[in-house]
Amino acid sequence: MRISEMIRTLYKISDFITWQKTKSLVLSPSFQRRAVWKPGAKSLFIDTIVRGLPIPILFLREQKTDISTLEAKREVVDGQQRIRTVLSYIDKSLLSDYEEAKDYFQVKKVHNKELAGKGFYDLPSDIQQRILDYQFSVHVLPANTDDREVLQIFARMNSTGYKLTGQELRNAKFYGEFKTSIYELAFEQLSRWREWKIFTEDNIARMEEVELSSEFAILMLKGKLTGMTQKSIDNMYEHYEEIYTERHEVENRFRVIMDTIDDTLGSQMRFLPFKNKTLFYPLFAFIYNYQFGIGSNLVKIRPKSISPEIISNVKTAAERIRNKSAPEDVIDAAARRTTHLKYRTIIFDYLSVLK
Repeated sequence: MRISEMIRTLYKISDFITWQKTKSLVLSPSFQRRAVWKPGAKSLFIDTIVRGLPIPILFLREQKTDISTLEAKREVVDGQQRIRTVLSYIDKSLLSDYEEAKDYFQVKKVHNKELAGKGFYDLPSDIQQRILDYQFSVHVLPANTDDREVLQIFARMNSTGYKLTGQELRNAKFYGEFKTSIYELAFEQLSRWREWKIFTEDNIARMEEVELSSEFAILMLKGKLTGMTQKSIDNMYEHYEEIYTERHEVENRFRVIMDTIDDTLGSQMRFLPFKNKTLFYPLFAFIYNYQFGIGSNLVKIRPKSISPEIISNVKTAAERIRNKSAPEDVIDAAARRTTHLKYRTIIFDYLSVLK
C-alpha cells in the first residue's frame, strides 16, 4: 500500500451509529484486541468527548460494497474500544454482543459532575447533540490493504523504543479520585516546575512531576517519610481509586507548601541544590512538617507561618551542600540522587536540626 492511497478525514459519532445500524461497520476484526476498557476509562472518554477535547486517530479499512444491501463496509482496525464505548453509552442495542457486566458503565462524578450517573437520554438535548456531532479524526486504509500491512503499520507506530514509566502505566490504569486529584495538582504547578528547574521538558512529558506530586500526597496520608517504589505508589492509587475523603485537605496542604516555597525561595530555587527532584522531596517534607506536622490528622487547620530563621537555615544547608562543608553523610546522601528512605531522612534531619 502506498501512503498516498490512505484517506485522512473526519467522521461524526452519528456516522458510526448509522453504519452500525446498517451493519456496514465491522467492529471486531480478528486481529483487533478485545474490549478491555474499565468503567473508569470509559467514563473519562465520554467526558473527553463532551468537552470537545481531541483523542488519538482512528483507523478504518474499506471493504468491498455489500452487493445485497448496496452498502459500503468499513472495518475498524484501530479504535474498537473507543467506538464500542460511545455506542454502548448512547444505546446498548447498537451492540449485538452487548454484555451488561462488560459493557455497562456510567460517567463518574470525579470526571463530570453534571453527567454523573446519567444515561445518554437523560442528558440535556444540547449535550446529546454535542456528543453526536463530535468528530473523530480518521485514517481510512484502502480495501487492498491486507492484514500483514495493517500489522506492519502498527508495529511502526509502536516502535518508539521507549519503555513506559511507572507513572505512564498508572495513567493508563487508574481513572479515579486519587489520580484525578494528583494530576490536577501537578498541572497547576507546571510553571513552577519549569521555573525552579526541577524537571526538564522531557521529564514533564513523561509525567515525572505527577509521580513526585503523588509522593507528597503519600507523605501526608501515611504521616511519615517513605522511600519511593512503583508498587507503593500503585497501591495508593488503587486504595483511593473510588473513595478519597482526605482529598480536599491534602490538596489544600499541597498548595500551601508550594506557595510557601515560592514565596520564600522561588526566585532562588533554580540555583539551589534542592532544585534536584530527589532533594526537593526532603525540602517539601521539611516545610510541611514545620507548617502542619508530619503525622498530623488531615483535618482543616491553619498552617504555621514560616519564619525568616527557617528559610535562612534552608539557604545555609543549601550552601553547605553545594560547597561540601556539610557533614559527610549529608554530602553523600545529596550526591546519590536516590529516592531511598535512608538518604531522604538524612537530608530531612539535617534541615531539621541545622542552626
